[in-house]
Amino acid sequence: MAERIEQRLEDRIPELEQLERVGLFTHKEIRAVLRKASALEYKIQRRALRKEDFINYIQYEVNLLELIKKRRARIGYSFKKDEIEHSILHRVHSLFNRATGKWKDDVQLWLSHVAFCKQWNAKHQLSKVFSTMLAIHSNKPALWIMAAKWEMETRLSSESARHLFLRALRFHPECPKLYQEYFRMELMHAEKQRKEKKEFEQAKMDLGEFNYSEEILNGEMARIVYRDASQKIKGVEFQLAVLSIAKLFDFTQDLQKEILESLQARYADDPLTWDYMARRELELGSLQPTEHSTKQKKVSEMAQREERCCAVFDEAVGAVPTEDMWKCYITFCLERYNRKTNSEELKQKRLERTLSVFSKAHESSLLSEALYKQWLQLLLDSSLSEKAVEVAEAATRHFSQSVETWQMRLQVLIQLKRDDVTQCFEEAIKHVKSKGTLPLWTLWVEWSEGTNSKEDTEALYQRSLHATTPAESVTMKEMYLDWTYRSSGYKKVKRLFTSLCENRPFSLDFFRKMIQIEKEQESCKMLHLREYYERALREFGSTNTDLWLDYIKEELSHPQGKPENCGSIHWRAMKMLQGDLVEDFVSKYTLLQTGHL
Repeated sequence: MAERIEQRLEDRIPELEQLERVGLFTHKEIRAVLRKASALEYKIQRRALRKEDFINYIQYEVNLLELIKKRRARIGYSFKKDEIEHSILHRVHSLFNRATGKWKDDVQLWLSHVAFCKQWNAKHQLSKVFSTMLAIHSNKPALWIMAAKWEMETRLSSESARHLFLRALRFHPECPKLYQEYFRMELMHAEKQRKEKKEFEQAKMDLGEFNYSEEILNGEMARIVYRDASQKIKGVEFQLAVLSIAKLFDFTQDLQKEILESLQARYADDPLTWDYMARRELELGSLQPTEHSTKQKKVSEMAQREERCCAVFDEAVGAVPTEDMWKCYITFCLERYNRKTNSEELKQKRLERTLSVFSKAHESSLLSEALYKQWLQLLLDSSLSEKAVEVAEAATRHFSQSVETWQMRLQVLIQLKRDDVTQCFEEAIKHVKSKGTLPLWTLWVEWSEGTNSKEDTEALYQRSLHATTPAESVTMKEMYLDWTYRSSGYKKVKRLFTSLCENRPFSLDFFRKMIQIEKEQESCKMLHLREYYERALREFGSTNTDLWLDYIKEELSHPQGKPENCGSIHWRAMKMLQGDLVEDFVSKYTLLQTGHL
C-alpha cells in the first residue's frame, strides 16, 4: 500500500513543480499540499473504505482548483493549464469513479460527479458518467430527463436526446413526465430548425442538397409523441400539461387544436376540463382589441371576459353537478375577487358574483366543509354578519359531526357577540362525539372566562373534566389550574391541585405550572415544592431527566433546601430512569456539579 501511495504522490510532482515555477504557489504551500495529499491518500487506500474519506479528498481537490483559478486571475497568468489543471481534473474524475463504483446506489454521489463535470466543462467525461449512471439507475426517470436535457441544451444534439428519451420510455412506458419532456424536446428541435432556416433564407444562402422537412418544422414529431402518449397515459392532468407546453411555441396552433379537441372529447365530464375551458376565455381577450383603450374600457373589457368565463362555468355545473366542479368555479371567483383593481365597480361585481356562486353551490348541497369556511370568512370581511350567522348554521346542519365546523360557527357568534353562544355550545356538545371535543371545550371556557361569572366558569371547567376523554382532560386540568390561580389566588389553586391529583392522567406541564405558582409566592416553602416534585416524579420519573435535575437544583438553591438530600435524589434517579436516559442524566449531573449547567 505504501508503494502505491508513494507512486501517486510522485505523479503529483510535475504539476506541483509547475505551480511553484510560474509563481502560483510558494515552496511552503507546495509542501503543505503534499502533506495533506499524503494523509488523504492513506485514508482512501485502507482496507475498510469510507465514503466520507473520498468526499473529503474530492472536496480538497476542488478547493485546490478554485484557489488556482483565483490566483491565475489575480496575477493574469493563463498558461500551463494542461500540466496543472488537467492533471488535477483527471485525478478528481478517478476519485469519483472509484467512489461511485464502490457505492453505486448513492444517487447524490453520481449527481455530484455530474455537477463537477458541468462546472469544469468536461463534456466527454460527463457523457460517460451519464451512460454509466443510467445503466445502474435506469429506474429513475428524473435522471433520464437530466441526461436528455444536457444532450439537447449543452451538446445541441437533438438526435442523442431523442435516443435517450426512447430508451427511457422502454423502461418507463407510462411515465407522464418523460412524455412531457420528450414532447417539449421535439418542439424545441422544430423551433431550432425553423430559426436556422429563417437565418439561411435571410442570408440568401444556397442550401444545396440540405433541406428542411416541412413536417418536422411544423412539429409533426411532437404530434407523434403526443398521440403515442395519450394512448398509454389516461387523465386530464397529462393533457393539460402537454397543452401548456405546446402553448409556449408559436407554430403549434394546429397541434393545440388537436389536443384541445381530444381533451373535450375524452374528458368532457372532468371538472378540470371545464375549468380549463372557462379560464381560456380570459386569455382569448376581447373580440375587438383596442390599442389605445382608456382605463374604463379596460375595466369593461375585463368584466366581459370574466362574464364569459362564468357563462362557461354555469354550463359546467349544469353538465357536471359535482362538488369538485363547484370547487373549481368558486376557486376561480375567489381568485378574481382577490386580484387588485382600482375599480370599485369591478371589485363589487366580483364580490357579488362570488357570493352568488357560493349560494348556488349551497342550494345544490354540493359545498365542501372547507368552502363553507371560506364563504364565512368572505362574509365577515364584507361586514355581512347576519348572512354569516345563517351560513354558519347551515354548515353545522350539513356537517353536524364536524368539530371544526362547530368551532367555526361558535367563533362567528363570539366575534359578533351574540346572545345564543351558550345555546350553540350546548348544541355542539350534543351533536359531536366526546372524542375530539377538546377544541370546543377550550373555546367554551376561554369565552366563559371573559363573559360569565367565576361560579359559572368553574362549573364549566368541572363539567369539561368529565365530558372529555382522559387524554383530553389533561389539557383542561392545566387550563383550570391556570385560571383558578389568576381568578382566585394561591390558596384556592392549592386546594384545586390536591383535588385534581386524585384522577389520572396528568401532564408534566400540570406539575410544572404548580411548581411555578409556588415559586411566585413571597413565602415559597420548600416543603410544598418537594410535594409537587415527588408527585411529578411518581408519574414521569422514569422518562424525564430534567425533572430530577430541577429537583436537585431546587434543594441546592432554595433557602429552605437540604443539599444533603441531593445524594438520595441522585440514587433514586439512577434506579428509576430507563435505558440511555441514565447516561444522559449522569452527563448533565456532572455538568451541574462543575457549575456548567
